[in-house]
Amino acid sequence: MPKILKSAIAAAVLTAGLWCASVTPSYAKPEYAKTEGKTCTFCHVTAGKPDLNQAGDYYAAHDHSLKGYAPAK
Repeated sequence: MPKILKSAIAAAVLTAGLWCASVTPSYAKPEYAKTEGKTCTFCHVTAGKPDLNQAGDYYAAHDHSLKGYAPAK
């Protein structure tokens, strides 16, 4: 096998490995946080996790809008 092909395969494997290691699962969409001007944890129990708190449940049930949402006291 030509040396250039071996180098290209090694580089591709290394790149794919680094990419896989850097990617984290995403359950929320960053544009929702930007649109609402809130942090991820405003609607999620823990950032990066799918579990929603009261605000997140409201947001999901009201067509991705916090309009009219009032936090429980």
